Amino acid sequence: MSPERPVLHFIAGKVASGKTTLARRLARELPAVHLCEDQWIALLGGEVRTLRDYVRQSYRCRKLMGPHAREILRVGTSLVLDFAGNTPHDRAWVRGLFAPLGAAHVLHVIDAPEALCLERLRQRNAERPEGRFWFEVDEAVLFEAARYYVPPTEAEGFRVVHHDAETLRGER
Repeated sequence: MSPERPVLHFIAGKVASGKTTLARRLARELPAVHLCEDQWIALLGGEVRTLRDYVRQSYRCRKLMGPHAREILRVGTSLVLDFAGNTPHDRAWVRGLFAPLGAAHVLHVIDAPEALCLERLRQRNAERPEGRFWFEVDEAVLFEAARYYVPPTEAEGFRVVHHDAETLRGER
C-alpha cells in the first residue's frame, strides 16, 4: 500500500473575502501545514501600505517560502498556502511548487461580492483580530487590488473548488 500524495491547497479571492479564514479551517480539518504570507511579511518586518508595497514584500516572501513549501510537500505533508492565487502569474508560481514533485493540488476560489469584502475589511481594520490582522489595509488598496483579480480559467488546468464567502462569515 503506497502512502497518499501530499496535497497543496491554495486560495484565490479578493482582499477580505475570507482567504485566511478558509486557510486556517482547511489546515485544521485536513490536517495540513498552514503558511500565511501576510503573517510572514509582518514578522519579517515588511511594511505594507500600498499595493506596490504588498507586491514587493510578497515577492521577497515567496523567494523565502518557496523552497520551504517544496520541502514540506517532498516529505509527504499536505500544505495550505495562505498566499493569494489571484492572477495567472501567482498561480503559475504555485504550480512550480507542486508539479515537479508530483503533488496533488486544489485551488480554492472564494466567490465574494465587493460589498461584503468592504464590510469585512472595515471590521478587520477596526477589530484587529489576532491571527487575521497583520497590517491595516485601506479601502483604496482593496479597490485597486480588485482590478487585478483574475478568476482561474479552465485552460489553466487546476482542480478548482468554489466557496461562497457568506459561508465563511463568523469563523475565526
